[in-house]
Amino acid sequence: MYRKSCKERRSKNAMRKAGVLMPVSALPSRVGAGELGEAAFHFIELLKKNHVKIWQILPLNPVGYGNSPYQPYSSCAGDEIYISLDKLAEDGLLKTAPEAFLQNAKRVDYEAVRQYREPFLREAFEVFTKKKGQEESAYKEFAAQEWVYEYGVFRALKKANNGNCWNDWAEEDRNWPENRHALSAEVEAEAQYQMFLQYIFYTQWMDVKKTANEAGIEIMGDVPFYVGQDSVDVWGGKDNFLLDTDGRPIFIAGVPPDYFSATGQRWGNPIYDWEHMKEQNYQFWVDRIGYSNKLFDIIRIDHFRAFDTYWKIPATCPTAIDGEWIEAPGYEVIDTLQKELPGLNLVAEDLGLLRPEVLVLKDHYHLKGMKILIFSIETGGKYARDTFHDVENMIFYTGTHDNDTIMQWYENMSTASRRKLRRMLKKAGASQGSVKDRFLQYTMQNQAEYAIIPLADILGLGKEGHINTPGTIGSPNWEWHLPDFVQAEKELQKLGRLIVDTKRI
Repeated sequence: MYRKSCKERRSKNAMRKAGVLMPVSALPSRVGAGELGEAAFHFIELLKKNHVKIWQILPLNPVGYGNSPYQPYSSCAGDEIYISLDKLAEDGLLKTAPEAFLQNAKRVDYEAVRQYREPFLREAFEVFTKKKGQEESAYKEFAAQEWVYEYGVFRALKKANNGNCWNDWAEEDRNWPENRHALSAEVEAEAQYQMFLQYIFYTQWMDVKKTANEAGIEIMGDVPFYVGQDSVDVWGGKDNFLLDTDGRPIFIAGVPPDYFSATGQRWGNPIYDWEHMKEQNYQFWVDRIGYSNKLFDIIRIDHFRAFDTYWKIPATCPTAIDGEWIEAPGYEVIDTLQKELPGLNLVAEDLGLLRPEVLVLKDHYHLKGMKILIFSIETGGKYARDTFHDVENMIFYTGTHDNDTIMQWYENMSTASRRKLRRMLKKAGASQGSVKDRFLQYTMQNQAEYAIIPLADILGLGKEGHINTPGTIGSPNWEWHLPDFVQAEKELQKLGRLIVDTKRI
């Protein structure tokens, strides 16, 4: 009996893992934005050294409007901004490694970084072509995937049409997926360049993932529920969406007013045509999630609640206040995914105002949901209290990319609320170190199987570590950047001791 109980305890502890949320774009870099090079591998080494088992990232797809990774040009492609230029030099595709540019920057200047990198990427493509890299079997296998050429053509035609949304292209270009008209030599060459970039991104990313997995670290990727209107997904699959005859959305996605925004969030993504998708056995979802399943070990579905019900906003409405809840075929879709993709590991972003059926759907598939510390604490009464109903099968975060950092939240509290909160932490046994350290201890000691902390919270950053404010577009959203690892190494070491103390190893 004693041996059995020990075994059960070991099995239970094995499920307890600690993770760090860190966007690739925020990794330290010599050239202004995080890359899949030396810094990524060093970060993995830091995680391994300090017993972190999950590295959660934001979407890696090519960012679109407002530099948001949730409005990407493609569900499968990766953003070329992450390609390591130093690695290109090591592989002989560049003569020398580029000189430093915006090194140690605290914000990502996306436009400046892209302009700096572009000549080097073009040079690498020329060398790759001269070396007849397109004839290598690894490249041929990658390029044979249906989405690769279509994405290359999409980006090439977008450039030929002055960067406009595909709805505003010349008619024959808008309808290329249907008519496949012959491309000019210039457009074809650009498409081949874009395909090369995707091949390099894929090989560099898979090298990073392999290194993480060998270090005992799982990568948690992030897949938005919706796709962007200005994307190859919509351009190349118009029948999957509710569009007018010009290819523009009749209805758009978002959420009604909640604790993120008083007027709701009007995202602008087109709404799916679920009837058509059902006729196609949800192949769109199988392809989309299936490719992400190659790239990541765990897939976080952003806005999971839309698998149950989604907010349908007429495209003519200027805010998200007007709309209606429509039921979605979530069970059919997830049943199909699990049948077609054995071993698929999904987790659900189940935040916001939810009807009970959303949680029933999540629990039906035994998916982990999310608890956010700053949304769970109530300080309005005599005592501060945690109002969330804790379970083991969940992920506990101090915060996400969409809200204040933990110290920003704390510093914005009244003196009385801070005092009540410190008392609550002390009563819960989280009484050592700074207030930030106590927040981390409170999170790590929770019964949740996964506890994941944004790196900005590990560092104790305030407003400067805030990544995105929902309902707003453009700077400073998505621009947070870690200048170096100096402080991170110290704080991750402290986190490592906490992970051991809370039995998350």
